[in-house]
Amino acid sequence: MAKKTRIGLGLAALGRPDYINIRSNPDIDKSVNAFKKNTFEVLDKAYTMGIRDFDVAPSYGLGEQFLLEWNKSRAYSDVNLSTKFGYTYVANWEIGFKGKHEIKEHSLSKLNEQWEVSKAFLPNLSIYQIHSATLETGVLTNNKVLSRLHELKQTHGLKIGLSSSGTAQNAIISEALKVTFDGVELFDSFQVTFNIFEQSTFSILKQLLVNNKTVIIKEALANGRVFKHSNFENYQEAYHLLESLQTKYNIGTDAIAIRYIIDILAPTIVLSGASNTAHLKQNLKALDFELTDSELEKLKSLAILPKHYWAERQSLEWN
Repeated sequence: MAKKTRIGLGLAALGRPDYINIRSNPDIDKSVNAFKKNTFEVLDKAYTMGIRDFDVAPSYGLGEQFLLEWNKSRAYSDVNLSTKFGYTYVANWEIGFKGKHEIKEHSLSKLNEQWEVSKAFLPNLSIYQIHSATLETGVLTNNKVLSRLHELKQTHGLKIGLSSSGTAQNAIISEALKVTFDGVELFDSFQVTFNIFEQSTFSILKQLLVNNKTVIIKEALANGRVFKHSNFENYQEAYHLLESLQTKYNIGTDAIAIRYIIDILAPTIVLSGASNTAHLKQNLKALDFELTDSELEKLKSLAILPKHYWAERQSLEWN
């Protein structure tokens, strides 16, 4: 069952100079040209190493533009691209930008505006998503937006999806499953945060998979928190376990964390958030081994309360 899981590439860290993550090399060249060159290198290496699923969003800085240019220049017919609507990038490539880097808007006008750019991914566009759907924005009961998404689904043969974050992920997924057109559920794909620390969606994701939905896992490395860091004393038990597994399998923490998701959940896709080719290669080593049942149980026990996980994530700085 685990062999069905694919590793895909998300461009959240590739398309913008600042990102909510614990960067291992904060002193990298943050010019647009340097980021574009690096993004193309990562995309090319990903394709060479067998990755065919690539995920982006308008709020990922210049991520959509980079992926569009790469997709057009390479002209591959076997890649599956996914993008989103609902967030606008407003930091304008200003390093150390103060304030919100992206603004959420789940309106029909924003959907139509961002679709005009995203549609250039056709015919390789396979999934179109609501970016970070929440109950508060009312997007899952906005008939105009939902009808437009259904129209795009019918016209272009797309899967319609959503991404989710925060403590209400289960409620968001449950609400989305209620949306139907002519008796058919609108949403085919769910991009959800799940990792060794945030496992609250396990049961509902398993049920989605039973019902043949596409399940895409993001933030598999908990925004870098799976790596030993002095700022996170509360994860010492986790770091000790991960280090022991690293030694046993002679493999990096990232591969252990990704392999856990593959073995325990068997989702459709786990997204690598690699920001360079070296990280990508390390992530893909997750496909080279399997964890034992005992190791899976130990890693499962590392889950923390969602309210603590998301409060901690919210406190992370853009860097």
